[in-house]
Amino acid sequence: MNRKTGKPPSALDIPARALEAAAKPAEMVGQAVERALDPLASVLKRAALKRAQRSGEGHRSEAPAAVQPPAAPGKPGLLVSPLAVAFPQIAPVAGVEIATARAGFYRHERDDLLIMTFPQGASCAGVFTRHGVGSAPVDWCKRQLAASRGEDIRALVVNAGCANSFTGKPGADAVRRVATAVSKRFDCRQRDVMMASTGVIGVILDESRITARLAEAEAKLTPDGWTAAAQAIMTTDTFAKGSVATATIEGHPVRIAGIAKGSGMIAPDMATMLSFVVTDADIAPAALQTLVSLYTRTTFNAVTVDGDRSTNDTLLLFATGQSGAPRISRAGDRRLADFREKLEALLLDLALQLVRDGEGASKFVKITVTGAESHASARKIARTVAESPLVKTAFAGEDANWGRIVMAVGRADEPVNRDRMSVRFGDLVAAQDGLVSPTYSEEKMSAYMKNQELEVGIDVGVGRGHAVIWTCDLTKQYVAINGDYRS
Repeated sequence: MNRKTGKPPSALDIPARALEAAAKPAEMVGQAVERALDPLASVLKRAALKRAQRSGEGHRSEAPAAVQPPAAPGKPGLLVSPLAVAFPQIAPVAGVEIATARAGFYRHERDDLLIMTFPQGASCAGVFTRHGVGSAPVDWCKRQLAASRGEDIRALVVNAGCANSFTGKPGADAVRRVATAVSKRFDCRQRDVMMASTGVIGVILDESRITARLAEAEAKLTPDGWTAAAQAIMTTDTFAKGSVATATIEGHPVRIAGIAKGSGMIAPDMATMLSFVVTDADIAPAALQTLVSLYTRTTFNAVTVDGDRSTNDTLLLFATGQSGAPRISRAGDRRLADFREKLEALLLDLALQLVRDGEGASKFVKITVTGAESHASARKIARTVAESPLVKTAFAGEDANWGRIVMAVGRADEPVNRDRMSVRFGDLVAAQDGLVSPTYSEEKMSAYMKNQELEVGIDVGVGRGHAVIWTCDLTKQYVAINGDYRS
């Protein structure tokens, strides 16, 4: 609490050292960032949770939702997730233009190439996978952002259908050739081009498929192409994912819009498989980097589908500076208060949509752990429970098997007090003080488990640390989808 005001600390109270740590590349900071940000976890998570609870899926569009786009742009034959949400109406964001095209990475008819262009002077910040293998486009983005310091980024190129990961020098050369062709087409430097890929690992990117479509894409550039953009980056996704918000900076309305893709191989250690967010606010790259690093922790890093991290995880945040609002150079600037809140909520919305589209998912599950030794300990316990195959299959079978949850808590290898531990499903207490609850009712539990959206609360009885992880169940369809992923 703020001793002077008696109010919970806000983003303005964030210690400078924490902001500076968050602004550094995630792979350099590692556990140091976790330790620096731990004191902020309760504030950030409470804010995110309140917004998620108000809407049910985080931050939705302020505009009426459009009719849900067909699932055809994804893999043919997949049924739309029963947890799907409609794609929002996203009006143009000043300064960004969008085009999609069919590069032919998929055999079936669909767009699988996305190009975005930005005005001179646009800022960019990114958070990338800490996966040990990584990918050529991830390496490219990290290197170019370090060289440019996120200043004057002019284009983004994304392809679906080929991850270009574990492809050595040939894969890196392919990325460079695409960046060269794009820089010539849009009159900018190589380092002003960001790249991202998703698809099968171990296949070298055929850059000719992209470069052959650049003229077509340039002719199709439009400020109003967000739905097509979200569809073009889908793989096994069953619905396009987007979110939009409007914030105020010194009386100026600024727009924020973003898309994401991801359905399986979701257990981010930074972001998601792919997500691209654009604002027309004028924010310096260093401040933008601080914000995206900080809020990734309470959004994309708080979801898991199957426990497998992607080699290509990429979250890029662009600021075009075209809103007319004053330029902001510090993440802690008071004028950014509303923007910070809206940005975090938008990122949470996109992250929760990944869980709703988990491969084969039929249950959307929020797992809350309290009473842990630290926030980091609570996160580890919550993630262990969320990723346990036995727990996830119990959700799929609508079985309130709290014994499996207790098992998963114990194997997280974090401090717990067995005699003070409790487990609840929604408002129903299954176990408390190390024993089955005296109010336990199998009938009530079974009825609750039939809901599409479930909440599990676990108190481990040793401290004040808490964390929230969102996940889904594990069904036979997950096996079917991944069993023939390359066929």
